[in-house]
Amino acid sequence: MRAVVQRVKEAAVHVESEIVGKIEQGLLVLICAEEGDEDSQADYFARKIAAMRIFSDENGKMNKSVKDINGSILVVSQFTLAADWKKGNRPGFSKAASPEEGRRLYEYFVQRIKEEGLPVQTGQFAADMQVSLVNDGPITIPMEG
Repeated sequence: MRAVVQRVKEAAVHVESEIVGKIEQGLLVLICAEEGDEDSQADYFARKIAAMRIFSDENGKMNKSVKDINGSILVVSQFTLAADWKKGNRPGFSKAASPEEGRRLYEYFVQRIKEEGLPVQTGQFAADMQVSLVNDGPITIPMEG
């Protein structure tokens, strides 16, 4: 499983010119299930993301989580995080989970994030999405495992 976590002041996902998910301060999570991934990885990612201390405290030190600041999370599926870009000029995506398993793990991850007690918005799995954001910091954390 791979993810890119971005601390944002705001973020939104559009599908066919309609907003399908939108948050104010919080985290934009781009998530990708890879071949062989299991529920336990989604569990781990959800726990780590919910508790990750990347928001500033009163002293300007990154010491607060998205829960601590009463933020929200926008989760967007992005199979291109599984890109193999080393050979040639066109990336391959054979490491990504099948569409069926990718959807299942994406939906499972979203449910696990909700169970962490956080407000969650989502993109639309397998849709052509336009994601807009105001990155705060910028703080961007790549995750893999």
